[in-house]
Amino acid sequence: MSRVSKPYEIVERALELSRADGCVVIADEESSANLRWAGNALTTNGVTRGRTLTVIASVDGAQGTASGVVSRSAVTVDDLESLVRAAEAAARAAGPAEDAQPLVTDVSASPDFTDSPSETSSAVFADFAPALGEAFARARAGGRELYGFANHELTSTYLGTSTGLRLRHDQPNGTLELNAKSPDRSRSAWAGRSTRDFKDVDPAALDAELATRLGWAERRIELPAGRYETLLPPTAVADLLIYQLWSSTARDAVEGRTVFSKPGGGTRIGETLSPLPLTLRSDPNEPGLESAPFVIAHSSGDDSSVFDNGLPIAPTDWVRDGKLERLITTRHTAELTRLPVAPGAGNLILDGGGERSLEEMVASTERGLLLTCLWYIREVDPATLLLTGLTRDGVYLVENGEVVGEVNNFRFNESPVDLLSRASEAGRTEKTLPREWSDWFTRAAMPALRIPDFNMSSVSKGV
Repeated sequence: MSRVSKPYEIVERALELSRADGCVVIADEESSANLRWAGNALTTNGVTRGRTLTVIASVDGAQGTASGVVSRSAVTVDDLESLVRAAEAAARAAGPAEDAQPLVTDVSASPDFTDSPSETSSAVFADFAPALGEAFARARAGGRELYGFANHELTSTYLGTSTGLRLRHDQPNGTLELNAKSPDRSRSAWAGRSTRDFKDVDPAALDAELATRLGWAERRIELPAGRYETLLPPTAVADLLIYQLWSSTARDAVEGRTVFSKPGGGTRIGETLSPLPLTLRSDPNEPGLESAPFVIAHSSGDDSSVFDNGLPIAPTDWVRDGKLERLITTRHTAELTRLPVAPGAGNLILDGGGERSLEEMVASTERGLLLTCLWYIREVDPATLLLTGLTRDGVYLVENGEVVGEVNNFRFNESPVDLLSRASEAGRTEKTLPREWSDWFTRAAMPALRIPDFNMSSVSKGV
């Protein structure tokens, strides 16, 4: 490897080599550590390291500005010229970029831009692994088997531009998923957690939670499809509202293609989406859920633009006190839609519920269903944001404030926007791990929601 291999040096050298009218270079230094287990025993563990370099070249022409993007992994300084030339060639071969904007300027440099990248290692599990071993012993003694994995990633992103930006962000990302199963595999329960460093994750508490759920499942109750009062736990609420956020681009709404389009033209900004005083927001500085405070865009789309790289991300209320407040915009789509610039952020929080825990909400339920999580969520109709999916790893019947048994799984058909309009109660907001989208989005805090008439459209035979 070349001696000139520090990330910031790679970025600087790529910018020096550029012959384009504009250039953005993004170096992602990635490291990960993981543990996996099955049947109350560790099976594998590993540590990985990697580097990905993205060069974005922009070329001015008589018809407008074109852009070209090329990304490669394991890049050293010796690979740089061919990578930069490939990005420039891609830009010259492309037509004018619709989202072309002047590259961002006047953002203060990160003080640690020239520092070495942060890295994770197996040491992140120093306290977690022994506690997990103790959980294995308790599970074994209790006649249940634990399966799952813990993964910790740390990405140091270095962003440099020909307009002088020199920015850096370190993003830790940890996930824990734990399944408990009965020895005959007829009963299964799941719990997941998102964490920055595994210091706030307690395997014993998770195992105790799963043991309770397996106990509930000893009694089996068959229920038909239909509409039921349903308690959605924070993980299920997160999966639904993350998809809603992904579907809330301003341009699509203005062009009449989404649930946020106003009949006759325009958007539904300002309309009441929920009778509850709920606020759905993103904030790069949210404690425990910190995310990049500036745009990092490796490609362009209606929700992001490579020309916006380095643009500061401010705290944003997407829904405020129940009313739709903002839709996602780039600088380009903000001009098209005449709406404020509102780039997407790397976390999502739903506030404004009550102080009651999910357990307290169960205790006040006369008759209803308690879900564990949702799975295999797919879009049916973008005009209403109707989604379909499955329940998984435990649906429980609540009667007179107590869980009386496990019922069969269901397929559901619901729109998160409709659910917000029909929610009769929101519980206490807490950090949660969305199960369906955990490969892409992990930093969320949500309350449980009570839905009086959740649509279980058919019975599912899944566990």
